[in-house]
Amino acid sequence: MNGEGLHRLKERGLDEMRRFLLMFVYLYVVFGLFVLNESLVLSERRLSFAPQGFALINAAVMAKVMLIAEALKLGRRFDHMPLIWPVAYKAGLFALVFMLFHAVERIGLGMVAGKSLADSMPHIGGVTWEGKLTVWAIMTISLLPFFALREIGQILGEGRLWQLMFHARDTPASDRRAAP
Repeated sequence: MNGEGLHRLKERGLDEMRRFLLMFVYLYVVFGLFVLNESLVLSERRLSFAPQGFALINAAVMAKVMLIAEALKLGRRFDHMPLIWPVAYKAGLFALVFMLFHAVERIGLGMVAGKSLADSMPHIGGVTWEGKLTVWAIMTISLLPFFALREIGQILGEGRLWQLMFHARDTPASDRRAAP
């Protein structure tokens, strides 16, 4: 491999790591808030940090699932339409992917542990379709800001959204005071 090819491979690896870290941090905040909410709703007197650890692991796994799904071009169906459509579609689709992956993961772990398929099946949102639909809706709404910012960032160009969000802005000319 020549120097240019090695440089491109390194750049691609760094880009992939940056994308993974952004996905991971966002998903950890979402999953961590879900865990915190669940403990508060269930009126647990003392908060355990073990579920937060599971949220951390789930965020890492789901961020990798997102990267793989994106590499497979999942969710690109409405990219040519006004921004609301690809954002909403990707949020809903990835919420479904997360739920399905979680179910497959739980079933696989249960089967390895010697449980039956029925005993391994996760109860996402309880046992009713309404509960599952509610979890999907919550996940979809939670993912909307992530996909909205990602789509806007792609439209603005590489690094431009990051610059706008995290670097100081120049004062607009209309706000500048003329020097005496």
